[in-house]
Amino acid sequence: MIYLNPAPIAPPNATRPICWSINCAGILVTSSLCRNILKNSFFSNRHENTNRLGEYMGRKIWFLTGNIGKVEEAREHLTPLGYEVSQLIVPKDAIIEPQSDSITDVAMAKIEQAKSHLPSGDNSKDMLMIEDAGLFIDSLSGFPGVYSSYVHQTIGCEGIIKLLSHLTTEDSVRLASLRSAEFRAVTVLWDDGEVYVGNGKCPGYISTSIVEGNGFGYDPIFVPYDLDSAGDSLSAGEYGEVSTHGSPFGGVEITTKKKFSHRSRALNDLFNQLPSA
Repeated sequence: MIYLNPAPIAPPNATRPICWSINCAGILVTSSLCRNILKNSFFSNRHENTNRLGEYMGRKIWFLTGNIGKVEEAREHLTPLGYEVSQLIVPKDAIIEPQSDSITDVAMAKIEQAKSHLPSGDNSKDMLMIEDAGLFIDSLSGFPGVYSSYVHQTIGCEGIIKLLSHLTTEDSVRLASLRSAEFRAVTVLWDDGEVYVGNGKCPGYISTSIVEGNGFGYDPIFVPYDLDSAGDSLSAGEYGEVSTHGSPFGGVEITTKKKFSHRSRALNDLFNQLPSA
């Protein structure tokens, strides 16, 4: 695997769950312990699942991120469940980001490098968590993807709008299809040799203009598809129970944006995989 200098840390904001473990040779392998034991949402059945995860209660999770906003979002979910979430800061250039088009590969490489930076080293009983996310635009073959943070710092939302300037129509449904994109997030948890991977996504499309206001990153140009009554994303042109009514994330309240959060979905997916006590 080729390594480059670290890319800038992405700002804060499901697919089939994947789990890996480390064998005696230090190789990542699929773990038989990884299973989805919770049929329903972990957070919608908080009391039941708290009992089943008793062995994890009161443990500390070190979250490797330079963005305190991500830490606070994780605390919102995990503190009520008995976890202590702390921010892990490592020396500059300590984590080398791999050249890969997969956010999962990037996150897995980071988790391997970050283990030695735990306060008690690799033998710590604390858990380590890393999150990676990106914007994937279909008509650009997934660009900017894993390079979302760097691309935003170089060409910004204006550059993305220019790249898609040829994709326009008066038909709103057709427009959403032509400019379809999705936010993807992966959250990786390392727990004493077991590595759990949770995924989340938020499908939508790129608007034709920038709407400044709330949010950060690509929020001014990303319009999410509506959600149904269960909180699942619909397709372009379908109307749901939760909607931004065609407005990008930058033009809606943070409370509304959180309902679409790909990061929250990744956390849900991750903790639905933890073994029972």
